[in-house]
Amino acid sequence: MKRAKWIIIAVTVLLAGFALFEINNLSNQIRHSEQEKVKLWANAISQKAELVNYSEDFFSSVALDEHRKMEMYTNILRSFDRSDMGADADFSLDYVRYIVDSCETAIIITNKDSIITVPSELAGKKLEGDLLREFSHNEPFHYRIWGMSMTLYYKESKMYTELREVLDRFNQSFLSEITNNSVFVPVLVVDSLQGLVLGSGNIPPNEFGTPDRLAEKLCEMEEENDPVEFRLPNGERAYLFYESTPLLKALRWVPLLYLFVLCVLLLVSYILFRTAYSMEQNRIWVGMAKETAHQLGTPISSLMAWTQYLEGKTFDENYATEINKDLKRLETVTHRFSKIGSVPELKEENVCTAIQNAINYLQTRASRKVKFVTNFPDEELVVPLNGYLFEWVIENICKNAIDAMDGVGTFTVIVSADTRHVYIDLADTGKGMPPSIQKRIFDSGFTTKQRGWGLGLSLSKRIIRDYHKGRIFVKYSVEGQGTVFRIVLNR
Repeated sequence: MKRAKWIIIAVTVLLAGFALFEINNLSNQIRHSEQEKVKLWANAISQKAELVNYSEDFFSSVALDEHRKMEMYTNILRSFDRSDMGADADFSLDYVRYIVDSCETAIIITNKDSIITVPSELAGKKLEGDLLREFSHNEPFHYRIWGMSMTLYYKESKMYTELREVLDRFNQSFLSEITNNSVFVPVLVVDSLQGLVLGSGNIPPNEFGTPDRLAEKLCEMEEENDPVEFRLPNGERAYLFYESTPLLKALRWVPLLYLFVLCVLLLVSYILFRTAYSMEQNRIWVGMAKETAHQLGTPISSLMAWTQYLEGKTFDENYATEINKDLKRLETVTHRFSKIGSVPELKEENVCTAIQNAINYLQTRASRKVKFVTNFPDEELVVPLNGYLFEWVIENICKNAIDAMDGVGTFTVIVSADTRHVYIDLADTGKGMPPSIQKRIFDSGFTTKQRGWGLGLSLSKRIIRDYHKGRIFVKYSVEGQGTVFRIVLNR
């Protein structure tokens, strides 16, 4: 039982160690994958910020280019303000209109009274209201042509306007995409002074609601990951702080959680082993008490019978001989039980003599239909033995064999030896045992008898293994053919 317990504990620890190693390895792999995902996301945000800034620079350049183009158009128009144009005035005006109409930039030219002269479809109308607001985003150009004061208003081209609207939507979604990211990364976007939160995502507001908490939170996040610096669409510098996802944080505790579960399992296993061991001990003590009563019952019953028989009769020496046998049996039983639980004394004895003594005792008390056969070698096989206990083993196996044969059959004992061991084979012609029973035959409390206690073979194994340092096992057993037990003793 103890050996099995330590084997199971050792196997459990080994399996637990292997499982812990694999779980830790898996956790590290997932953690690495999560970290790479976070870094990839942060890099994408940084690149998108660069794209936003590049787009802003691009549109600023386009706006400046359109402003210069309008300035050029104005200079062309100013060139018509000369006195020598006279007859070519109509031609010059048509030429200006052609230039204006071919320009992709929307232009409105008004006189000093804000009456529209160009384009022709709006000519004669006054520039005011929504139309004025629409063309007032850019500073107008003032010039004189043929002595008249004129003003040129313009707005960006249609393509520019459409692209600008796309960029505005893109810019508006920029911080939203940062803070509401698809990988559930806890993030904080702060200004260049790191005192104002521009956006947050996957972080409870109470963790950065005050300046002190914000500074503390930013410090924690910076210890875990370096912040990403980028520029907002308005040109201001900002910082993106981020930390591990909840899944990544949870993975750090998986090995510790597993260790806790392992400790609980080991504790439960220990308690179960203790309980099983205690129950086994209880079964052994109960079995010992019953076995003691059984062992003492036979000689005591015989003595009581002799006492009743001798009352009123003349004493005969044969009576004394039989009574002495029963008293000897009582002494043997006493010695046997006194050795259980202590270290028995081993003496050099002839193993064949001890076996024959046990056979002689059982032969006179067994059915005459049971035949006892012994096959001993010619040489004396002297081994360290405790005769009382060893004979008990032989008796237990023999009694089980007689029960298995239902009182009819042959019980054979064959003894052989080599230079190091003595082999004792005890065979019967009984019912035999299936493999399922063979595995449990030496367990304490296991029995196939209706009135058995399951202690005989368990004690036999203890006597041979623990006291004599030998082995006992089922060598051969087939249902309907019989069983062979083998005992191996060291010479």
